[in-house]
Amino acid sequence: MDAQMKRGVLEMCILYQFASADYYGYDMMEKMRPYFPDVNDSTYYIILRRLCSEGYTEVYLGDTSHGPQRKYYRITPEGRRYLEEAIKHWNQMKSVVESIGI
Repeated sequence: MDAQMKRGVLEMCILYQFASADYYGYDMMEKMRPYFPDVNDSTYYIILRRLCSEGYTEVYLGDTSHGPQRKYYRITPEGRRYLEEAIKHWNQMKSVVESIGI
């Protein structure tokens, strides 16, 4: 799959996961790795930073547990709206491709 397309799909999948729970970066990376095994770690963190800078997620520090506080991400209301649109566009794209017979 084209790298840019994969990043877009991965971004949507990450945001979809945040719709049901908060995650810290490494935990999200491990959750998505079975589905995107060839994506390197830095790509996940780039996506996480971008989602946050766009206002789709926000960061907070979790409770300390035998080490430094973890930076958790959670979806914002704007992120939920963006996710709904992304899923709508994804489903439209799937429909078009399927109607072609692919």
